[in-house]
Amino acid sequence: MELEDVQGLVRFGYRHLTEACFFLLRVKDPAAARAWLAQVPITNAIKAALPETALHVAFTSEGLRALEVACDLREGFSAEFVAGMASDTARARRLGDVGANDPKYWRWGTGERLPHVAVLLYAKSGRLPAWEREIEAQYAAGFVQIERLSTSDEQDKEPFGFDDGISQPQVDWERKRPVRDQDQLEYSNVSCLGEFLLGYPNEYGLYTPRPLLVPQRDPGALLPRAEDAPEQADLGRNGCYLVMRQLRQDVRRFWSELDQQAEGDADLRDRLAAAMVGRKKNGEPLAAPGEVNNFTYQADPQGLRCPLGAHIRRANPRNADLPPGPRGILSRLWRILGFNAAALEQDLVASTRFHRLLRRGRKYGAAPALSATEASPSADTGLHFICLVANITRQFEFVQSAWLMGSKFAGLTGESDPLLGHRLRDLGGFPTDGFSIPQADGPDRRLSGLPQFVTVLGGAYFFMPGIRALRYLATTR
Repeated sequence: MELEDVQGLVRFGYRHLTEACFFLLRVKDPAAARAWLAQVPITNAIKAALPETALHVAFTSEGLRALEVACDLREGFSAEFVAGMASDTARARRLGDVGANDPKYWRWGTGERLPHVAVLLYAKSGRLPAWEREIEAQYAAGFVQIERLSTSDEQDKEPFGFDDGISQPQVDWERKRPVRDQDQLEYSNVSCLGEFLLGYPNEYGLYTPRPLLVPQRDPGALLPRAEDAPEQADLGRNGCYLVMRQLRQDVRRFWSELDQQAEGDADLRDRLAAAMVGRKKNGEPLAAPGEVNNFTYQADPQGLRCPLGAHIRRANPRNADLPPGPRGILSRLWRILGFNAAALEQDLVASTRFHRLLRRGRKYGAAPALSATEASPSADTGLHFICLVANITRQFEFVQSAWLMGSKFAGLTGESDPLLGHRLRDLGGFPTDGFSIPQADGPDRRLSGLPQFVTVLGGAYFFMPGIRALRYLATTR
């Protein structure tokens, strides 16, 4: 691994750097912008000593164009990155960016409010203001700031009051996973490096397409060579796509609605909230009391412990490539051919390992409500959602559309994600504002008419290059 060439955000969440802010910039002087990018102090992924400050840079497709990067290089990136998050109504519908989430209402991410560059700053307590001023002075000649996204110093709990940042894939930094597409009969939290960094094999044993250049396009040999095409320079290697979305959370409305659903019963209100999230407030999963992240839903196929539509179950179903069953080639063949009725009931969700996300978001705004009876913040509060992927469509867009916004996830009907859902009817005209809680001794408990709790305020797709690729992009035309 070339850790010195990887931006450190891929490897670290910087929980020890409690202060952070994100600058969204547009190019005003391409030459000055490139000059700053050619020497900006990027923090790499070497773990020898965790830094007291960190800085990372990522570009939108429009940003690469504004920096006068050659058209053929820009078009070598994925189609969804080139098009952009808010590029068309079909993508907006798939992502749930409709109604109050419609990009026409966003604070940033469209038109003249589409950033060219994101600069992510992190610092230890008390260090951020000086770090900000220093970086702002450096980039001022080349960029104009369109948005400064502040964050909260308290990151252990998300705004609704639940422990956060618990479940993350374990990246195979040492590259021990076999480089081939081999069925996994049990869920594993370990993901191939190529699921998050371009230029390495992914879960299919393949290399995700990215811009590859003939050596003549890199006369200074700034770029690494491609593993799968050693004669070509690899502009994508050690880089990844960064998805950013600003999500405002209506904390007061969330707890008020649950209070109404529980008819004032405080204990029931907390149980309903935990059912919607899939965890108790302290992070304990409903599917495996006493655990934190080492569990699956194999022993809870009907959702009696953790409802099938709970947020964490949608975001990470923790399943394998085939439904569970006895070992042996005959059992496996029986399940593959669909002759096992019990297996078919558990074969409604795509295999998890092809759709994992590295989350690097930060909460912003007021402190979370630690109990349902506390006064909930009414000020602007929410999450700056950030995830890192190698394939925007297969990872972020699939999870967002099929699992979170999907009204038929795991065979459910009439409901989408209980936290993130927009509550509008789906394309078939069916409602999505319900939430079902299976009961062992009778029909599901059904919450209906749920309002929208989370609203999208902005978003964009970025490419976060390897450090050598960043220098190349800053110096090539």
